[in-house]
Amino acid sequence: MAGPAFRAAAVRVRVPATSANLGPGFDAFGLSLGLYDDVVVRVADSGLHIDIAGEGAATLPRDESHLLVRSLRTAFDLLGGQPRGLEVVCANRIPHGRGLGSSSAAICAGILAARAVTIGGDARLDETALLELATEIEGHPDNVAACLLGGFTLAWTDRSAARAIRMEPADSVVPVVFVPEKPVLTETARGLLPRTVPHVDAAANAGRAALLVEALTRRPELLLPATEDRLHQEYRAPAMRQSVDLVNRLRADGVPAVISGAGPTVLALAEDSAADKVARLAGEGWAANRLAFDMAGASVLPLAPAGGDTPAQ
Repeated sequence: MAGPAFRAAAVRVRVPATSANLGPGFDAFGLSLGLYDDVVVRVADSGLHIDIAGEGAATLPRDESHLLVRSLRTAFDLLGGQPRGLEVVCANRIPHGRGLGSSSAAICAGILAARAVTIGGDARLDETALLELATEIEGHPDNVAACLLGGFTLAWTDRSAARAIRMEPADSVVPVVFVPEKPVLTETARGLLPRTVPHVDAAANAGRAALLVEALTRRPELLLPATEDRLHQEYRAPAMRQSVDLVNRLRADGVPAVISGAGPTVLALAEDSAADKVARLAGEGWAANRLAFDMAGASVLPLAPAGGDTPAQ
């Protein structure tokens, strides 16, 4: 059986940062944010060449162990076979180890790029399969769903298959992220979570998660109570005490604030008119950024000239 044919032209993939959990929606809710990594992939005659600029340029591997390359390889296997060579150029803007979905961005960029450079890839790997593959690589669907779909997402697994729906955040809500200097490993943050939680806390989070759907999409005035959490943030405090303290301080001032993903970044969901003021509340030691919601999700931007569908030789 013949293997796949590949486009000769390079493709560019743009993937957004994401914030997961959003307080009560542990491993379920995600937001797509207007901060992006760009990746250009071209099928080459042989070998593997990787260039990295921006975040992680001094620390990320430039071989087959790179997460983006591993994701490319996994997707190519599903698409029918590996190209003889690859050239990969990464322009990274999403901070690493800060709870803003850098690993999910790399995974989604890899599988989208593999599909884009494979002729007929869209038919072989549809949108449902993309989410399932990204979830398989990442281990949970919350960040990858938001990265692929954009907007506000609710993700779950159904008989081990990943599923997600996309919703539109209210126009008046502005995400503000407070990024600390030092990262926290996701494994460290997850390792602090207890195996069981009190029933009353689980019940409280279920109610708040349901309320958050209404608050974030239609009634932002309810965001403060809707973002209350009892399942993960305080348990993770030993690994990110300053982040949890900032969340508590912002919330005491009436600002809906949560730990972004596994932390240590803090996410505030501010009213548009107050977002600039909120961004100034953290003080020293934090890089505060007012962002937009990304509504498009991961996007493939071909760089091919006319005739770019000619198979690579």
